[in-house]
Amino acid sequence: MVDAHRTFVIVGGGLAGAKAAETLRSAGFSGRVILIGDERDHPYERPPLSKGYLAGKEERDSVFVHETAWYAGADIELHLGQPVTVLNRDARSVELGDGTVIHYDKLLLATGAEPRRLDIPGTGLAGVHHLRRLAHSDRLRNVLAALGRDNGHLVIAGAGWIGLEVAAAARGYGAEVTVVEPEATPLHRVIGPELGQLFTDLHSDHGVRFHFGGRLTEIVGQDGMVLAVRTDDGEEHPAHDVLAAIGAAPRSALAEAAGLDIAPRAQGGGIAVDASLRTSDPHIYAAGDVANVAHPLLGTRLRVEHWANALNGGPAAARAMLGQDVSYDRVPYFFSDQYDLGLEYSGWAPPGSYDQVVIRGDAGKREFIAFWLKDGRVLAGMNVNVWDVTDTVQELIKAGRPVDPDALADPSVPLESLI
Repeated sequence: MVDAHRTFVIVGGGLAGAKAAETLRSAGFSGRVILIGDERDHPYERPPLSKGYLAGKEERDSVFVHETAWYAGADIELHLGQPVTVLNRDARSVELGDGTVIHYDKLLLATGAEPRRLDIPGTGLAGVHHLRRLAHSDRLRNVLAALGRDNGHLVIAGAGWIGLEVAAAARGYGAEVTVVEPEATPLHRVIGPELGQLFTDLHSDHGVRFHFGGRLTEIVGQDGMVLAVRTDDGEEHPAHDVLAAIGAAPRSALAEAAGLDIAPRAQGGGIAVDASLRTSDPHIYAAGDVANVAHPLLGTRLRVEHWANALNGGPAAARAMLGQDVSYDRVPYFFSDQYDLGLEYSGWAPPGSYDQVVIRGDAGKREFIAFWLKDGRVLAGMNVNVWDVTDTVQELIKAGRPVDPDALADPSVPLESLI
């Protein structure tokens, strides 16, 4: 039986929100649990949107976190297709787009992020796309198949994870692909120039063309359709469709309007939370892409936009809402699949934070582990087509002790012995 005297509200219908609701019930919370999402689809996971589902290798139903019937069985009240328009902290209530007011005792904001938009002429043309929601992936999947059939051209603005994964999916359909990236290598802000060339070579081997050192300045069209793109260095590339993959911005406007503390953009933006994922309001928590966490392990504020953060952050916030002692100190983690390359990345080592990159294995064969070090300490590790090492890599990061770079690079030395 649900105890109507206590109500926990979750705003955000993604993985973080769904796993938070699941955790509340599994931990024994007997009050009302209300999950509000502005999409009509039930909560789903986002990785397949640029990986298996987009590539036509997975069915649409595989993306959903739970089967539809699970929510009713767990007494989770769903409000789908309704955005929250007002957060009233004094009244402890949220107002939906249709005027419905819902009161809460505890509130979790898991509102996620939204794609950054190109601010150039031509973005209103029919062939300009973004990829964040399931509906976006539905549409883009059909577009890529059509481009493949017709020998069409896709131009991707941005060589980050989304841009590269979509490039791989597009080539799988047979589409022509050009990636425009202002940096000198892909993934510059994530893995730096040392490993970026690996992804240039990988995609070039599969027929992707790169235009480095340039930005889109115009999308040229006729009769509402895309014909080409132009870059700031005077180049023009043919295009039938364009994907803007230039990053994502946290959806923190609701929290900001309510007066919650927001992290500076230089620190990633988003809703500022402590190690227990609590905001500046003791009754409100935040998790997933929108949360900027005072990370106890890394000693800095960090906002992470990856699957594992939603998977683990939602449950951590739910436990904190229940009054449990929570310290969200997980090592950041993400994975990617592109063609025959699979990788896992653990840690945090933006350019400028490390002084050495150590390779263990054969980078030429794309079977290796890369480590980013600072003063001999492992800040991050990325295993490429090498498996069952993530736990050990993360233990090396958490240990925070200097390791011998030569031993780290030597495959004959067990990684476990370096912890």
